[in-house]
Amino acid sequence: MDINLFDYYLPEELIAQSPSSKRDECKLLVINRETKTYEDKHFYDILDYLHEGDVLVRNNTKVIPARLFGVKDQTGAKVEVLLLKDLGDDTFECLCGNAKAIKQGTVIHFKDDILIGTCVGVFDEGIRHIKFKYEGIFLEELDKVGLMPLPPYIHKQVDDNNKYQTVYAKVSGSSAAPTAGFHFTEELLKKVKEKRIEIVDITLNIGLGTFRPVKVKDTKDHIMHSESYEISKNAAETLNLAKKEHRRIIAIGTTSVRTLEANFAKFNEFKEEKSSTNIFISPGYEYKAIDCLITNFHLPKSTLIMLVSAFMGREFTLEVYKYAVDQKYRFFSFGDAMFIYGNYDYNKENI
Repeated sequence: MDINLFDYYLPEELIAQSPSSKRDECKLLVINRETKTYEDKHFYDILDYLHEGDVLVRNNTKVIPARLFGVKDQTGAKVEVLLLKDLGDDTFECLCGNAKAIKQGTVIHFKDDILIGTCVGVFDEGIRHIKFKYEGIFLEELDKVGLMPLPPYIHKQVDDNNKYQTVYAKVSGSSAAPTAGFHFTEELLKKVKEKRIEIVDITLNIGLGTFRPVKVKDTKDHIMHSESYEISKNAAETLNLAKKEHRRIIAIGTTSVRTLEANFAKFNEFKEEKSSTNIFISPGYEYKAIDCLITNFHLPKSTLIMLVSAFMGREFTLEVYKYAVDQKYRFFSFGDAMFIYGNYDYNKENI
């Protein structure tokens, strides 16, 4: 499909530059994808649309301070590095600014030599493999050096790194946050559990696959970058039982969607797995794993708006986005949310 089919008009002032003062008080657009109707709510109202027996799936990845600024050995030239993926042996796949200046063997010094990196692999599109030398524990040293990797459309660093984490972030390794989860508070999650809704944690460490811009005209030519994920045995069993009993599986965010769909497509059921995926979901894709989706409003012409378009139709998605613009919803990472569902027949005997 032509990438321009996923474009829409967005005034710059609607791009949220900071999170809501209270996470669950942002706007929520509740959408029935079958009746093509929608209504304005607040995020705390989501409890009215979640039912006993539902399974809520969240990505418990934790963002690391992956944005580093350093200087090249000898020349002193400034270098920006974004950590994308831990390759083991203190080596990371990185996205580098001014990547042409970083060649095999280039040494980079970060903040008083707390970290020293050496380029050990050169790849296309600004990708480099960098091996780090440090004393102590890497993540502790990284905290002293790195900044939170906020998207480029957010112009100011957060005053508290926890504002760019979900309240349930647990497994360190992401270079971006699963932002649909920002809207949940501990109090709201407690109410979810009291309603006898199950919560399942999975992990996808977010990298270039999620936020890489689409630079081709035809979507079929876009190549997704691989991201690692993990589904536990307990999570798989809970999800399979929900499928068997015809209970809804509700994904919090596009990263949860991609993890669940990738796993289910492989085995025709959910299975314990530690693997990686480059699944690219766009219109024409048939969803097999999830029934509902909680997500934010995504960038024009991005793989994420394509994923949403595959779930509720491209034309209807653009209609919804136009309505959100007209109603001055806040967009992107720190913005407002959508809850997308369809008609569902509940078998109370299964709950």
